[in-house]
Amino acid sequence: MTDGNVDMSRRAFLGAAAGGAAVAAASGTAAAQTVEPDFGGWLDGIDGGYQDLRGQSEVTVQVGAEGNGGALAFAPAGIWVDPGTTVTWEWTGEGGGHNVKPEEGPASLDSGAPVAEAGTTYEYTFEEADAGITKYFCEPHKALGMHGAVAVGPDVATVEVGGGGGSDIPQVPGSAKSLGIAATFAMIATLGLGYFFMKYGGDYEIDE
Repeated sequence: MTDGNVDMSRRAFLGAAAGGAAVAAASGTAAAQTVEPDFGGWLDGIDGGYQDLRGQSEVTVQVGAEGNGGALAFAPAGIWVDPGTTVTWEWTGEGGGHNVKPEEGPASLDSGAPVAEAGTTYEYTFEEADAGITKYFCEPHKALGMHGAVAVGPDVATVEVGGGGGSDIPQVPGSAKSLGIAATFAMIATLGLGYFFMKYGGDYEIDE
């Protein structure tokens, strides 16, 4: 094998390794980006977080979770569900009396008068007619930031976020996670082979 062939082989492989690293980096960026429903600022600056719960037929939201200066939060405050999903609001017994009252949106959420007793529940099944975004609040603690929102169905306004955006619980789609893992594996394998070729050479030739 000639020195020229060794140098060319190494340069070619380093170029391929750099390309693989660039692809992996781009894929990692894609994996870190996701979309969330656009709640129009209703959940900005409040506690409780957001979760994409599509694919689940039953979902529970805590009422009186820790947040907003006391046990004054819905958790998760923002959720995204499919039509047909039953959401159960369950009282923790903390933070005084709470309820679920509608702010705006297609779903008719209303749990009635404030209740403080732990274990109290309020259920609502979101149907096709409730598609879109429904915002709600706790009547006694609305001014303190006890807000919630439910996005229903695929046709809702969304915003793109990176690394989970302002959510307390970042949500990354499974396909993006798989892409990021595959890209990382490819980068490691490429760099590993690059090290092997740089150390031991390649393109062996037999001089006659």
